[in-house]
Amino acid sequence: MRADRDRLFDIVEAITKIERYAGRGKEAFERDELVQTWMVHHIQVIGEAASGLSPEFRQRRSAIPWREIIAMRNLLVHEYFGIDTRTVWNVVERDLPRLKATIQRLLDAPEKS
Repeated sequence: MRADRDRLFDIVEAITKIERYAGRGKEAFERDELVQTWMVHHIQVIGEAASGLSPEFRQRRSAIPWREIIAMRNLLVHEYFGIDTRTVWNVVERDLPRLKATIQRLLDAPEKS
C-alpha cells in the first residue's frame, strides 16, 4: 500500500502534466483530441490517487473536496463516451491550479513525527 504522501505527489505530478498542454489554451484543447484524452487521463489519475488516500488523511484535510475529485474520476471512467469537454476544461482551468497549490503546501509542510 502506498503512503498518503506518495499519492499527494501523484496528484501534483498529474496536474503538472496537464499544465504542460493547458498552456496552449482552450481552443487548442477543443481542437486536439489527443490533448483532451491526455487531460482526461490525468484527471482520472488525480481521482484515483485521491481515492487511495487513507480515510483518516482525507478527514483531517476535509476542506479539500475529495468526494468531488473522486466523483469526477468515476464520471470520466464510467461515462467516457458522454464526457463534456467544457466541464473538463473548467476543471483544468479553475479547479486544478487551486488543488495543486493546496497539495503543494501539504507536501512542503514539515512532516510531524
